[in-house]
Amino acid sequence: MVFENPIVPFVTGILVVVLLLVRLKLPAFVGLVIAAMAIGLTTSELATGEVAAQTAEEFGSVMVSIGIPILMAAIIGKCLMDSGAADRIVRGFLSLTGEKRSEYALMGSSYVLSIPVFFDNVFYLLAPLGRTMKARTGVKFSLYVSVLASGALATHMLVPPTPGPLAMANELGVDLGLAILVGAAVALPTSMLGGIVYGRFLNSREEFPLREAMGSDPEDLKERTDRPTSELPGLLESSLPIVAPVVLIAANTIAGVLADAGYVAEEGALVTTTAFVGDPNFALTVAAMLAAYTYYRISMRGDRDLFNNELTEAIKSGGNIIAITAAGGTFGGMLAIAGVGEWIAGGLEELGLGLLFTGWAIAAVVRVAQGSGTVAILTGASIMAPLASGFDANPVYLMTAIGFGGMIAPWYNDSGFWVVSEVAGITQLETFKTYSAVCTVMSISGLILVFVLQLVAPLA
Repeated sequence: MVFENPIVPFVTGILVVVLLLVRLKLPAFVGLVIAAMAIGLTTSELATGEVAAQTAEEFGSVMVSIGIPILMAAIIGKCLMDSGAADRIVRGFLSLTGEKRSEYALMGSSYVLSIPVFFDNVFYLLAPLGRTMKARTGVKFSLYVSVLASGALATHMLVPPTPGPLAMANELGVDLGLAILVGAAVALPTSMLGGIVYGRFLNSREEFPLREAMGSDPEDLKERTDRPTSELPGLLESSLPIVAPVVLIAANTIAGVLADAGYVAEEGALVTTTAFVGDPNFALTVAAMLAAYTYYRISMRGDRDLFNNELTEAIKSGGNIIAITAAGGTFGGMLAIAGVGEWIAGGLEELGLGLLFTGWAIAAVVRVAQGSGTVAILTGASIMAPLASGFDANPVYLMTAIGFGGMIAPWYNDSGFWVVSEVAGITQLETFKTYSAVCTVMSISGLILVFVLQLVAPLA
């Protein structure tokens, strides 16, 4: 049965996914694909005969963006863990921060890296370090997951030149330099509140076990953390698989900003070269090869057959993550086709709320409705842009409020939810307690912070 009102496919999708995943405990991939088809069958935007093909198309579009990066990330994770490179990096962090403050090292790394690099790529790269820290210290895994999520999400949603915030700044007419300064300024305290404060609160009440993930067995991982440092690869070699893709992707981002500002030619050699080497597909492939070389040199000792078998196992684990993540994106994509986000955003716009809260609420509801934080903030910015001239303070505050709205309450329709769950090796419930809860804490506290700042320092 087809319905004109988008709320019907929205509710249908929620009920089906909760029934299949929570009640019947079907595999996430199966439940999400069925729920996506259920949405298609109840929306007037698709003919019944188009539903299955459209579901496959949405699945394929997500696969295009995540397929190679996730498979390469699986190789990186496996090689970093098994070669001892992850443990070597962790020992370097702990020598600077001490074991009692190890969470600050992870949060600071994710906070900085997520400015030029997308959230999911940062999580792929740093999750093995969090797992190794857990193996070494025996505690704080729920805290480590929280700080990795908070640091990466804050700058990803608020600080240009990350594409979402960059597009928001352009849409709302915000000076780019001011957008970077204010975005980074409000991102830091909220990520501290969500990652450190809430993460410690959760960790004091619940400690997550270390499970198999990304081809890494927890028992083997614990054994490797007992090796002397002299048997591990050097710190520089260990860090290259993380540093190299960040540098390559950042180069592409910087070249794009320079081209937009007119400092370099848009079709010139610099932009063309960085567009290739800075694409996540290439950058993570380079990182995987660097990690694999270290793994082969340290652990395989010339046994190429064993080396190939181990990498194949890592790719198999990555394939499962791809399937689940793409299915989550498909679920969100079908909600978008049904017009759920636009319908809810239009209703909120008509309520006559204050501009700051309206921008936040539109992005928040769109995020919950269809899953993508980037789509949520772009929707919020496009709706609020014609109204920005009536805002009493600088529109940078409107931009950051929308950014915080797009963080709230990620769940099954968010591909990032499944990235965190599968890469960290935590259950769906644990993902709600960490990633979803951290995002919600940051979203609400961020709105309050921005509201106060635009009163105290309007910058108008």
